[in-house]
Order: sequence, then C-alpha cells, then structure tokens
Amino acid sequence: MTEPASRIERLAFPAGDGDLRELAELLVDAVAAGAAVSFLWPLTQADARAWWERTLAAAPPRAVFLVARDADGIAGTVQLQPAWAPNQPHRAEIAKLLVHRRARGRGLGTLLMDAIEAEARNGGFRLLTLDARRGAAAERLYRKRGWTCVGAIPEYALDPDGVTPHDAVVFYKRLDGRVRDEGAGPWPQRGHVSHR
Repeated sequence: MTEPASRIERLAFPAGDGDLRELAELLVDAVAAGAAVSFLWPLTQADARAWWERTLAAAPPRAVFLVARDADGIAGTVQLQPAWAPNQPHRAEIAKLLVHRRARGRGLGTLLMDAIEAEARNGGFRLLTLDARRGAAAERLYRKRGWTCVGAIPEYALDPDGVTPHDAVVFYKRLDGRVRDEGAGPWPQRGHVSHR
C-alpha cells in the first residue's frame, strides 16, 4: 500500500521534467476517474503535459501551485489563481484540486485546501472563489470546510464522457484574520511577491 502524502510544498519554477510528467499523470488519472476538471476522456499524457506547461508559463506572479508528494511522487495538487481585474487585487480563484486515486480517502484534499487558504492569507487575498460539480466529493469537501454556496448553474459543463451535462455549484470564502505558522518567516509587505 502506498504511504500517505508526507509533505505539501510549492511547486518549483520552472517545473522540472519529472514534476511535469507526474502532474500530467495526475491530471490524466483525475479525468479517467470522472473528475469534472475541464477535460474530456480520453486525455493523453502528452496533452495533459502540454496543458500544464502552458498553464505554468502563463501564471501571474501572485499565482501559487501546491503539490502533495508521497513515496510514489506527486499525489495531489491545487492552484491559487489571482483575479486578473485591476479592481480585484484582493480576490483569487482556487482551481484544479486534484488527488490521485492511490491517495484518496486519507484527507489529502482537506490538507491541500488548508494549505492553499494559508497561502492566500499570506499573499494578502481576502476573498476566494471556486466552483465544483454538483454532487461531487469536492462539493461536500468545500461545504465541510466552511465555504459559502452562492448557487448552482444548470448544465454548466459536460462530464469527461463528452455527453452528460452537469451543474456547477459556485462557492466563496472570506479570509477574515491572518494565520501564519510559526517559523514561516516574516509577513510579506503589501505589494511584495514571494519568489517561488
């Protein structure tokens, strides 16, 4: 049996070949398992890697990509994508929470969400948004973690089968108060961008 993920860390930039391969494998695994994460099945390893390469290359300076590693490599990931609009410097979107099937059922999704919310607080974000497929495990996770449901958009996207529509549930979370682990170093100054 695979050991539980032992650490969550920021993805190094630029991502190395091994990390890109494992991120692509993680995305392919998620889509094969039916996750509604923007892609249709079949998704090739090459297409998944190309998506990761484009996404990482286009990431704005305040974006954060976290990965969870276990004995077999990258077992999970989540992203913080800052709002692009000049009048929304306080807002970011949480995207692509993925947990490999080998690591599910161990609380890794919760650990990744806790870690990305801490990164958001430390980065000066006060409002987070995200969406999830109605009825999916992710929806239950977000509700349990204190996210506020705004509502649902019917037939928002297709399942990975390319045929079945699903509703999207939209959530937000206000980050009231700043929490930082002891030993994490000084708070970033307003406007400061942490180097990855």
